[in-house]
This record gives sequence, C-alpha cells and structure tokens, in this order.
Amino acid sequence: MAQVEAVTERTIAADPDDVFGALADYAGTRAKLLPEHFSEYEVKEGGQGAGTLVHWKLQATSKRVRDCLLDVTEPSDGRLVETDRNSSMVTTWTVTPAGEGSSRVVVTTVWNGAGGIGGFFEKTFAPKGLGRIYDAVLGKLAAHTEK
Repeated sequence: MAQVEAVTERTIAADPDDVFGALADYAGTRAKLLPEHFSEYEVKEGGQGAGTLVHWKLQATSKRVRDCLLDVTEPSDGRLVETDRNSSMVTTWTVTPAGEGSSRVVVTTVWNGAGGIGGFFEKTFAPKGLGRIYDAVLGKLAAHTEK
C-alpha cells in the first residue's frame, strides 16, 4: 500500500484570519463552500474549528463514494486537520499570509492507497480528481471572503 497525496493551493485576496475563520466555521460557512461532490453534510459535535466532528459523503467519481466522519483539530495557528474515522484519509488546510491583505491556502489530503495495478491507477488519477474538487472549494472560499 502506497501513500497517495493530493495538493491544491490558491492565493485569495482576503485577510488570513477571515479565510481561516470561514474554513473553520463548520456550523455555517463550510457547507456553502462545498461543490456537488459532497452530500449528507452534518455537524455532529462542535461546529467551530478544533473539537468539531463533521460527516459528509464525498463522491470522487461516479463509482467511488467515500463516507467520511471527520475529527477536526488545530495543531498550530492557521492550520486545520480533518482526520477521517472511517479510513486513513487526513486533510490539512493551511492558511498563511501572502502579502498585504492576501492569503495562501494549501489543502493537502493523504491516504493509504490500494496495492497492485489498482493502486497504480489510484496514485496516478485520484490526486488529479481530488485536486479539481478542492480547487472548486477554494474558488467558493475566494468568492465568499474576497471583498
């Protein structure tokens, strides 16, 4: 089993605190940032950053739906980590300053991929597909936070 990694980033013309606040607002803003690939969104506990437990289904392809139950932590300033209780998937959101009034947002998702030929295809194509999904999230985040 090889580790699979997908990384997407964007510079957003908004203050890092505003961008991070929108990402960490699972009870309000976060659901509005999710494209059609996400369904059954539900905050189970918390709702604001660390201590949140959130559920959703992620449909990466027409055949691949992942049922996610995510524990949210904030290990350092500007960083949210979503750890899936149902799999090895971990998604890290990092928000850093990118010049006056701008933010750099990097989303990194890692998981243990399949072995064999299926693993080869997963490692080759899954990061690109997940990258497109998270690019849509970042686009909505930019639209929500940019003034």
